[in-house]
Amino acid sequence: MRLISFLFLIPFLFLCERRVRAAEAAIDPARAANTVILDETATRNLQIETVEVTGETFETTVFAIGRVEEIPASRSVLSSRIAGRVVALDAHVGDLVQAGDILARVESRQPGDPPPTIGLKALQGGLVVDTHVRIGEPVEPAADLLDIADRSKLWAIAKIPEPEAAGIVPGTKARIRIPALGDEIIEATLSRFGVEANREAGAIEGIFELDNSEGRLQPGMRAEFSIITGRREDIMAVPRTAIQGAPTKRVVFVEDYELPNAFVRAPVVLGEQNDTFVEVIAGLFPGDEVVTRGSYALSFAGGGSGMSLKEALDAAHGHEHNEDGSEMTGEQKSSREENPSSNSGGSGNTLWFWIAISWAIIATFIALIFLQKTIKQKA
Repeated sequence: MRLISFLFLIPFLFLCERRVRAAEAAIDPARAANTVILDETATRNLQIETVEVTGETFETTVFAIGRVEEIPASRSVLSSRIAGRVVALDAHVGDLVQAGDILARVESRQPGDPPPTIGLKALQGGLVVDTHVRIGEPVEPAADLLDIADRSKLWAIAKIPEPEAAGIVPGTKARIRIPALGDEIIEATLSRFGVEANREAGAIEGIFELDNSEGRLQPGMRAEFSIITGRREDIMAVPRTAIQGAPTKRVVFVEDYELPNAFVRAPVVLGEQNDTFVEVIAGLFPGDEVVTRGSYALSFAGGGSGMSLKEALDAAHGHEHNEDGSEMTGEQKSSREENPSSNSGGSGNTLWFWIAISWAIIATFIALIFLQKTIKQKA
């Protein structure tokens, strides 16, 4: 009877061993289904860039909008100490002048041949932003002739929502983005608050002083503020550009650790976000290479944009694989050569399954004959 049991057990053990080996060799189906494989041309066209996931210093921020404004004390005027008429004007709107430069000449009303004239000097250097006189025009001592503004420094005034203002004090740092300057970020410190809250907007004004020695900023430019109200250390976070998907199903693309030009779609659970980073609570591991540039395009990549999983594994490992990512065995290769139209991913397993079934039938037949002889001998 032990011999009979052994005859039954052999084919099934052999078949199970092959099933286990195939399962171990195959790529995780979920990973395979969420892997986008590109060729080198597609990767270059998408300009893929990645960043390694590490522990970040995550900053809690308050967002506010506002404008760039001129510092009130930075403006001066040019005026005449005597009554007369303008006979020369050497500065116009848009000109940069220095303190002590003669900007205009005024002919006195006192008699003389020629009448006496005086030069009007700039009290401070800066930009001529307005003019109120023309050559030949009469002037009086009380009249303003030119407006000059020193715009080497400007104010960026943020409208901070009142509910968010409690944790903001002078000395608080902020990252300021001026849309007119592109994606450039300016770091600044809150110097003071405005003198009166804006009742209609429900906001108070926070004033940040900006350097403008290059003259790129102009009063009236729109400004966006990310005011830093707190910091947490060693937080797993990724750039905001890496996050894709619907609000209820956020994903990132992680560079495959084995296959070149392959990116795995990884669902993530998100926490807080600021102007640059998003906290990742679950779904990533330290060391993962997350796609930042090109991640949006990867959401739609597929079809003819790259190679199949089988082709990528063949190229990476230097030998053939099945369509499910498992390594092709010698039996599967032989079966494919004998029957080219068969599916290489499962023909070998199917063949051995029927061999095992046939062996079981033969073993059953032998067992019946042996059992019959045993009964006759006992009789």
